[in-house]
Amino acid sequence: MDLVLSIADYYVFTPYIYPATWPEDNIFRQAITLLIVTNLGALILYFFFATLSYYFVYDHLLMKHPQFLKNQVSREIAHSVQSMPWMSIPTVLLFLLEVRGYSRLYDGIGEFPYGWFQLAASVLSFLFFTDMLIYWIHRGLHHRLVYKRLHKPHHVWKIPTPFASHAFHPLDGFLQSLPYHIYPFIFPLHKVVYLGLYILVNIWTISIHDGDFRVPQLLKPFINGSAHHTDHHMLFDYNYGQYFTLWDRIGGSFRNPSSFEGTGPLNYVKKMAEEKHNSLGGNGYKNEKLFNGECTKTE
Repeated sequence: MDLVLSIADYYVFTPYIYPATWPEDNIFRQAITLLIVTNLGALILYFFFATLSYYFVYDHLLMKHPQFLKNQVSREIAHSVQSMPWMSIPTVLLFLLEVRGYSRLYDGIGEFPYGWFQLAASVLSFLFFTDMLIYWIHRGLHHRLVYKRLHKPHHVWKIPTPFASHAFHPLDGFLQSLPYHIYPFIFPLHKVVYLGLYILVNIWTISIHDGDFRVPQLLKPFINGSAHHTDHHMLFDYNYGQYFTLWDRIGGSFRNPSSFEGTGPLNYVKKMAEEKHNSLGGNGYKNEKLFNGECTKTE
């Protein structure tokens, strides 16, 4: 995160915001700048990618599902915008530790003997490590002692839209993001890769709420996508994973998505629409016969 901090200082904060007497490495200045940048960055990522997903990916037929709430989209947005500043406070404390040099983030590829190979391996390591921790944190948030207070607000959205992706209780949202921040304190990770992965996981969080239940056939057994996560919202006790189905299979909480079996929420909406159409069509046919005098009253 020090890369973002340096850019923000160079182009904005040093020339236009802070007094020249306040050094860039002052811890209080860094904390304030990180708080501003983190909130602005989160809002930009959220609105940009959730809006793209909502208009170009999300199937709006899902909004006709009986469990889709009144004014749900505006409520999801309001919840997200209210929660993000609170989520950012503990997040910024971790970013501050990174900036102050307490993490294992590094700059140059040549700092390690295996160079590019280690960089590529760190991406896979990051994904599997964070997926494992998020699974157990997420599953723990479903425990009856904490579920109602912390995680239930996110499950209000039974049929989520991309705007529900960040609509968490602040502590819930922070706890589920914690593995992303823990990783670079344990394992070496390139700073640019870390920043890219941070953006990627936010986009992925939006994507598993986007109502696009399609997954390439080859990846269906492995990838935890929107179909899995929508079933999680509806059924609660299944598919806790973030990227992969691995830990759900290990933990006995995997459930093949209903959308893969033709019984998902979109299938339900289409079935209801078809039945309504057939019903109206049948009534129209009867009315036409009555008008033409083809029907007779019977006892």
